[in-house]
Amino acid sequence: MNFDLDDDQRDIAAGAADFFRGSVSPAAARAALEGGRLEPGRKALADIGFLGITVPEPAGGAGRTLLDLAVVAEQAGAVLAGPSLVTAARAAVLLQGEPELAAQLADGSTAFAVVDGAAPSIDAADATAFLALVDGDLVLGEGEAVPGRPLDATRGLASVRLTSRRVLVPDAAELWSRARQVAAVAMAAEDLGGADRCVQLGVAYAQDREAFGRRIGSYQAVKHMLVDAWVGVEQLRSLVWWAAWAADANPAELPLAASAAKACAASVFDQAAGTLIQVHGGIGFTWEHDAHLYWRRAKVDRLLLGDEAEHLDAVARLAVAGALAG
Repeated sequence: MNFDLDDDQRDIAAGAADFFRGSVSPAAARAALEGGRLEPGRKALADIGFLGITVPEPAGGAGRTLLDLAVVAEQAGAVLAGPSLVTAARAAVLLQGEPELAAQLADGSTAFAVVDGAAPSIDAADATAFLALVDGDLVLGEGEAVPGRPLDATRGLASVRLTSRRVLVPDAAELWSRARQVAAVAMAAEDLGGADRCVQLGVAYAQDREAFGRRIGSYQAVKHMLVDAWVGVEQLRSLVWWAAWAADANPAELPLAASAAKACAASVFDQAAGTLIQVHGGIGFTWEHDAHLYWRRAKVDRLLLGDEAEHLDAVARLAVAGALAG
């Protein structure tokens, strides 16, 4: 299969890159650790249409595919933007039968978060409406969010206790599972952007920094670290595009593809962030440098929406069961 992005998707990616580079930088992630607001923020993401990419057109969204959202999420991840498009992608699936609520998601008038039980939930810190699975039913309600002190403030993590609830979909386990798979793909796409940026920064520094009269990029050990990280990024890119494509074109493959992408993202982003620090040497460990901001995101994302071991186990079980037999 010869699979690549089409011209529209390349244009979407280029436009998203311009938007995120012009409206946010990793410095905002550092400011968020000290209590600053997330950038570019929910309103800006809604105004440009990114929150409603996969929301149907009748509900005020663009009605586009998860792959279209993934190429945008990659650019968001490159600058550690917030809030996360993971929540937008997941909530769009959960609200597919509620056009009025979906419209509020797309225009940013309601700040949604999806509650994952007792675990800290993404974008919950400043959310006003919470979606949760309670006794097998999808519910919407208000809640009390306790942010805590997260390692990565850009994820808006908080523990949530629901104070009210209204059933939107009874017996929603299957819908909830699909939404979680879509969220895993969106997170893998954001992590792809972050990992790719780590490699770019590492290569640029290695081409400029000199030690013992030579640019450090000429040393084999540095070359190998950067090449290994780059190979991981390109492998992850293939998995993210496959998983995002499968969500709309071949839903039967989505469970396997989503878990494969999420598991790969966990290790690839962690490796790339660690490589960025190593290549920069002493300065890479400082507060002033951006390297630790990507490292923080990588460490947190490894545990969100299921860790690497959970998704590798899912890949093994689905493969043994013949998930790709057709």
